[in-house]
Amino acid sequence: MKQHASSLVISSIAKATHNALRAKKTALTGVVMAAALASAPAFANLTGGIKGKVSTPEAQQSLAGITVTAKSNVMPKPRTVVTREDGSYDLPQLKPGTYELTFTDKNGVTQTMTVDVLLEQTSSLNVTFGGANENVEVITITGSKLYRQGKSALTNSLGEEAINNVPVGQDYRDLLKLVPGVELSANTVLGPSAGGSGVDNSYGFDGVNVSMPMFGNLASEPSTHDVAYVTMDRGGAKAVGFNRSGGFSINTVSKSGTDEFHGNVEYKAQPKSFVATPIGEESYEMDKSWLTASLGGPLIEDTLYFYTSYYRPEETKANKNTAYGEVKDYESIRDEYFGKLTWAPTDDILINISQRTSDKEVKGDSIGAYETDSVSVGSKADQDIFTLDGSWILGSATTLSFQYSKFELETGSKPDTELSVVPSLNSQLDVNNLTQMGYFSVPKPREYVSKEGFTEEQIAIYNAGATALINTYGYLEDGVMKGSGGVGAYSQYDNINFYRDSFELNLEHEFDWGDTYHTLHFGAKWEESEEQLTRLSNGWGRISYLGGLVDADADTAGFDPADAIYRAHVQQMSLATEDGTTVSGINSEMRSINFEINDTIEHGDWTYNIGLLVSQDTWYGQGLKAKSGTVSGYELAPGQKYEMYKTDWSDMLQPRLGATWTYSDEDSVFANFAIYNPEASSLARAASWDRNTRSEIELLLDESGNILSASPRRGSSGKAFQEGMKPRRINEFTLGTTKYVGSDLVLRAHVRHRKGMHFWEDMPNNARLTDYSGVDAEGVPQHIADKGLYVENLADIIDEIGGSSYVIAEVDGGETKYWEASIEAEYLGENSYINASYVWSHYYGNFDQDNTTTSNDANNFIGSSYYGDGRGRYSWDNRYGTLSGDKPHKVKVYGYYTVPWEANIGAYFVFQSGQAWENWDGTMYGYPTSHVSRYAEPAGSRRTASHWQLDLNYTQDFTFSGDMELQFRADLFNVFNRQTGYNKNPYVLDENYGESRSYYNPRSLQLSVNFKF
Repeated sequence: MKQHASSLVISSIAKATHNALRAKKTALTGVVMAAALASAPAFANLTGGIKGKVSTPEAQQSLAGITVTAKSNVMPKPRTVVTREDGSYDLPQLKPGTYELTFTDKNGVTQTMTVDVLLEQTSSLNVTFGGANENVEVITITGSKLYRQGKSALTNSLGEEAINNVPVGQDYRDLLKLVPGVELSANTVLGPSAGGSGVDNSYGFDGVNVSMPMFGNLASEPSTHDVAYVTMDRGGAKAVGFNRSGGFSINTVSKSGTDEFHGNVEYKAQPKSFVATPIGEESYEMDKSWLTASLGGPLIEDTLYFYTSYYRPEETKANKNTAYGEVKDYESIRDEYFGKLTWAPTDDILINISQRTSDKEVKGDSIGAYETDSVSVGSKADQDIFTLDGSWILGSATTLSFQYSKFELETGSKPDTELSVVPSLNSQLDVNNLTQMGYFSVPKPREYVSKEGFTEEQIAIYNAGATALINTYGYLEDGVMKGSGGVGAYSQYDNINFYRDSFELNLEHEFDWGDTYHTLHFGAKWEESEEQLTRLSNGWGRISYLGGLVDADADTAGFDPADAIYRAHVQQMSLATEDGTTVSGINSEMRSINFEINDTIEHGDWTYNIGLLVSQDTWYGQGLKAKSGTVSGYELAPGQKYEMYKTDWSDMLQPRLGATWTYSDEDSVFANFAIYNPEASSLARAASWDRNTRSEIELLLDESGNILSASPRRGSSGKAFQEGMKPRRINEFTLGTTKYVGSDLVLRAHVRHRKGMHFWEDMPNNARLTDYSGVDAEGVPQHIADKGLYVENLADIIDEIGGSSYVIAEVDGGETKYWEASIEAEYLGENSYINASYVWSHYYGNFDQDNTTTSNDANNFIGSSYYGDGRGRYSWDNRYGTLSGDKPHKVKVYGYYTVPWEANIGAYFVFQSGQAWENWDGTMYGYPTSHVSRYAEPAGSRRTASHWQLDLNYTQDFTFSGDMELQFRADLFNVFNRQTGYNKNPYVLDENYGESRSYYNPRSLQLSVNFKF
């Protein structure tokens, strides 16, 4: 059962103060500090670390036996280690935060300094003892807040200060705008493209994968108010952290309690008058507000901390009246509760446990201009994220860590008017009370047209019945009752629930071997994802008037077609069968097992990385069970789980190789090679056999509501798999350099190449030989035609257990290519921070996962789309060219400046190229009416206008009564209201051809007041 906030034993709220342990900067003779970072162990994806070396200036000789103690307000207990023979030390498994490091030699002389630890990073701090016999003051170490030496060669990390001081936004998705080289996207579902498909990105919240299982999109709704640190890996991954992303990987860690009580209450508003008019609309009508509260502190001093928060975003809109009169207003309300405990039972053990619960309900959505208020539909989305992670330091060189997480996302459409009537094949439709039966489409009179095949008498009979229904259920216009509207209630419940359980275990061991130093990492991860699909009719579902005019292909065996007066479309899952059983929902599952080993080898100025990630994915469908001696290996078993397909371990070997040469102080060059096998796939549902037995039923009824016939409507069928397919794969090469210019400026540059291959898609089994309609295909490359059928015995399989004429096959010659060249600069001053980047890229090939259906912003099937569905959609049909995610030029500049009067000014600027697109026209392939995704010219032959925008924010603080603070803030997004159009209409024969169907968000202003204590 779903766990709600009332079940939480954790309560609280409070912002951990980022600068709590910072002290006044003073001079320290004899300290040599390296602001760069070393390789980062990423245990359970939620920690960082500090490592370095202690030496003496006189003889330049390392010191052993010096005690190093790290203290922070985010760690219940300090961590203490002793330097090794060479003077080196290592402090792993530290919660991200600001740490005070104290170095104490055998004579009791101490030196103390502070250093920031970011998520999945290891800060490097080398110290030279001056030999003085007195203690030294605390000194603050300042360094870059955007690090590169994490789990990948291309890593960006930000702390709470940078996140808060830049105009970002409320949603987790808004964090993506800060990643260099990643496009600014106005999409609400599909992720941005960054060297791969938008469905191949990985999104983490406290180490929990919060992307939609089997679809890969960020459909869950965590927000940024609890985010303390964020890390973004774009490429060059190590075999640490189980990174299989074909795009980028982002992870965040939430705020924690500290050793002091802190809290806040914030209210933010964006009235409709604060938003510019969107293109194509008369005005912007949505009012938005956000309420946030938090509290945190110690439960047991130096042992147990707590943090808790509450978040409530609201959206309201006055809906316009319809032809039937007034309608309810649109309303969207979400309540999110979060609780977290941080427990350190000993100095060497650290445990975090947290629960996030979100309940969202939408009412008054989707009311047509000719519908009654009662047919409005809403939606629900209930989300739970549970995580338990811990680390145990086993001696001075070994660390064991784990994480268990549980993700639940229960979504669905929900009629605002719920009907009590339950349909049955043994019952009768109440034709005298249609508004309580379902969604009734009010008819309108028809004119006699001879070519339709109905007689004038039949039309007259139809119109007589239609007139009576219009007089009862129609709307009044100019004193006349009109038809063609909709009354009753929304027709169905569409519940799609997603679940993901994950457990990972990691072991890290460090050791000397000759003149090399090794950091050896072992990891294992098990993950299981599930989708539960249930479609139920509200009452009798969709009801329409036939009046005896039955379609020519309707099943009318056993009755006179003239008796068919009504039709109802009812979901099978709503009906009880004759034996009293019901049709269950469709469950789809995917299981992934991963092992990784990684060795980071330090040898002089060189650091080498040698790692391997190996995986196995298994898809489970529903509707079959294994049976020996059959052609297919199965027999029909509706409702039963079966193993659909399993990859071989040998096909999912993902090596990770890298080398870094630190040629001068912190300046370095690096090279990396990595292979990724992306895991997002919808095939567990798209190819499941039960998709054909759980379909909608069409009922034909007489004038009294008695059922004349019941027949399943045609739906998708189960699909067989081609043998010997290789899993989708991305090969990547990276070459880059990092240069420190003084202590305030860091320059980075790199080039990168990615190649994707082995794409899977549902295809007609004879695609290589004929087109969809069975006519000999033209233009098929001979080497592809020579391969013949994908599944040789498909006809025998269909005879045995049914199924589709389509199969899941590896796309012949399918590939994508990506080139990237980037230069980035980061400046950290006394009161300012700037990050600037320019990225040139080219993304091309013949398989565009982001452009496979009519919408480029939806949860589309991965592996079952329009791609491959007949001529004009094959890999050899004009598909090769520039892909829709290609943005050749991307410029991002963001940062903040803290002014003397306790205020902060932040800015964000982006410029990026437009979206690639091409003409669609089926006529050139022999399809006069089917044009979707049939390319009439090479992919990406056209491009929309480039887009740029500037976002600004201003924050004013007022401190009073000790630690209390009142903060006023204004965020202005898209200052110059650049509503650039994209998502062009590609249909050549459409009257709206070439027009933009989507636009970047208009200018908006958000105001907030925040009370902190």
